[in-house]
Amino acid sequence: MKYCRFLFEDQVHYGKVDDRAGEPWIVDLTSAPEEDLAFRLAHGRATSWSFDFEPMPLNAAALLPPVTPSKIICVGRNYRDHAKELGNEAPAEPLLFFKPPSSLLKPGGVIRMPAASARVDFEGELALVIGRRASRLPPDAPWRTFIRGYTLANDVTARDLQKKDGQWTRAKGFDTFCPVGPLVSDELDPEAGLSIETRVNGELRQHGSTLDFIFSIPELLAYITSAITLEPGDLLLTGTPAGVGPLGAGDRVEVSIPGLGVLKNTVESATN
Repeated sequence: MKYCRFLFEDQVHYGKVDDRAGEPWIVDLTSAPEEDLAFRLAHGRATSWSFDFEPMPLNAAALLPPVTPSKIICVGRNYRDHAKELGNEAPAEPLLFFKPPSSLLKPGGVIRMPAASARVDFEGELALVIGRRASRLPPDAPWRTFIRGYTLANDVTARDLQKKDGQWTRAKGFDTFCPVGPLVSDELDPEAGLSIETRVNGELRQHGSTLDFIFSIPELLAYITSAITLEPGDLLLTGTPAGVGPLGAGDRVEVSIPGLGVLKNTVESATN
């Protein structure tokens, strides 16, 4: 199943997404996941709406981030070529950091470059959406049963602040620094190899495959859950391939994986 989260008639809804003539369409409304507490508070015990819904193209909808995570956990340097391009060795263990949920940005939203930074980079990534509580998973756990689906993310980074601060919280955590979407799908298999690309103003900047992960998804889940319990809806960014680079005001950045559509965002400077 594929689903999205969007505004319709001034209300938040979840929509089932199917392909029509090669294009994604929202074909019906579907229930909200358990972690969307704001939805449940707004609508009581209801998880969806019963009125008739006319199908609409996904790109015509007022899309929102398709996730409402309690936390966003990211993996640094999970592609050897990316570690190398930043002058780093490949890590011996997964390198983890957090982005705050306040950094989430909807598809089509504007990445705002902070005045505190002179260099803001794009980092296109595959992201996992957790489907049920996971704690202390062994490496041989049936990991797919803990994954609700997959989506696209852009781990926007203030590169100069990342180097200056020594730890990454501020550099990775600015508002608008985690674009996510446009949809969530459980119809993909990262272990079969997913091709991820990032374009800036139409020019290809990143091209990689999930077959190039240093640490596989089951290895990541075992490592993370040995210390941190993952809850339904939590988001796990799996790392970015080589080719990262700076963004400028007016740029259009697009992250894509076949089956997940295209995550499109524009960029504005802090003075705009």
